[in-house]
Amino acid sequence: MALLTEYEVAALLLSLKVSLTAVCCSLPAGIFIAWVLARFDFPGKSLLDGVIHLPLVLPPVVVGYLLLISMGRAGWIGHWLYETFGISFAFSWRGAALAAAVVSFPLMVRAIRQAFEAVDTRLEQAARTLGAGRLRVFFTISLPLTAPGIVSGMVLAFARSLGEFGSTITFVSNIPGETRTIPLAMYSFIETPGAEAQAGRLCVIAIVISLLSLVASQWLGKRHSRGLMENAEYQCKTPVRRDFARC
Repeated sequence: MALLTEYEVAALLLSLKVSLTAVCCSLPAGIFIAWVLARFDFPGKSLLDGVIHLPLVLPPVVVGYLLLISMGRAGWIGHWLYETFGISFAFSWRGAALAAAVVSFPLMVRAIRQAFEAVDTRLEQAARTLGAGRLRVFFTISLPLTAPGIVSGMVLAFARSLGEFGSTITFVSNIPGETRTIPLAMYSFIETPGAEAQAGRLCVIAIVISLLSLVASQWLGKRHSRGLMENAEYQCKTPVRRDFARC
């Protein structure tokens, strides 16, 4: 930290705060939607899947504009939240966290959905035949088996939130100490003559954090796959469970 200025430290801490808030707040919805997409077939499933993944292909400025007209102080949802609960997302770090959550949500859902799809559904069916309810099966079998995939999705979403720029600057602007995260601080440094060194330091920090996040995500993915293979081998070697396993 001694190598960084107070201004750069503030941008780094704000980025971590915004990214962690975005991931933690969107995680319950991400798990629920991934579980629904992995386990159920219903009319409109393809449409829901497309809407969930829409932020991946939309220009970030479009996402930011949609957030501005819906969640801004004068937006149809934002106005109601402000008048009812006194909550405002416009021009605050909460808005930056909301923008980061929206753009990183598809990556989180995709990773968790793949983890749910990798779980042997015969284990869940066996538990249901023994009298366990759907919620108990979900919390005692499905969720524990997908834990590494959930963590992997959280890491990917965190890395994406850390690099969010377009929708954030459109929705909550570039306010020092409030919404100026690492990407926005770099943008300000690049536009400032003689601030190349500060921009370079923040660039290195962003690369290191993002690289560590990707390595952690890949490691968790490999560990999850190995765990599922070991579990399948165990099921095949256990006579009582062999009928429910894919041997």
